[in-house]
Amino acid sequence: MASNLRREVTNLPNLVTMGRVVVIPLVLYFMDNYNPLRTFIASLLYLVAAAGDFLDGYLARSRGQVSMLGKFLDPLADKLIVNAVLVYMVALARVPPWIVVVLIGRDLAVNGLRSIASAQGLVIAASDGGKIKTALQLVAIMLLLIHFRYPALGVGIPVDYHIAGWWLLLLSTVVSLYSGAEYMRHFLAAALKQSRTPTT
Repeated sequence: MASNLRREVTNLPNLVTMGRVVVIPLVLYFMDNYNPLRTFIASLLYLVAAAGDFLDGYLARSRGQVSMLGKFLDPLADKLIVNAVLVYMVALARVPPWIVVVLIGRDLAVNGLRSIASAQGLVIAASDGGKIKTALQLVAIMLLLIHFRYPALGVGIPVDYHIAGWWLLLLSTVVSLYSGAEYMRHFLAAALKQSRTPTT
């Protein structure tokens, strides 16, 4: 058991996942409302952490190293990265507290439903809304981290990245609530169907 756990801890996909968690304090350290260089470094570090999400999954599948530890660490790293940055943005007055409460509350509710569904043997497919929400949130946080006004690449038109990020985050919140309601509907439908199925 101990040797198996040691093997899972030291396999490459899980090392990448743990590396993503280690990057989080660095992102928070470089977040700044007044220094464009620091905010740019913070956005690059966040991009590295986000890219690691795709890399660890790819490595786990391609190397045949999908593990129970990886299944636990990967979503944990995702939530830690997003929630830590959003909470720190509240401290920097970049986003209002209510939107962070809504996003974290939605994730807690969906995770709670997933736990109940798993315990009851209910199979509920992942929705496209959840994937769209994740993609919008990723881009929104990147823009909010850049924060300052810069000319758009290849166009030269100044873009206020904070405002652009705020509107994208607002859109991702709407999609997040919709996908959460969709998951709730699928959960209730599956639970109702199970209760009507006669036991043998």
